[in-house]
Amino acid sequence: MAKPSVGRVVHYVAYGTPGGEFPAGICRAALITECDTATSAVGLCVLNPTGQYFNRTIPQDEEKHLPGTWHWPERVE
Repeated sequence: MAKPSVGRVVHYVAYGTPGGEFPAGICRAALITECDTATSAVGLCVLNPTGQYFNRTIPQDEEKHLPGTWHWPERVE
């Protein structure tokens, strides 16, 4: 498994919007802005259709279904 590092592109699993305009569980592109060397938590700049979202201490979830987590992008053949 690859180690996270600053500048890598990952997927962020969105919480969605309260009004349902954007559903929960949608993957968004994100850039790693900081790494916690003791855990797999990272700081992210999430790229949404309507703007950017910054957050720190985002946990990793390779099951790819928990909102508010990140995972490595799936390979597309």
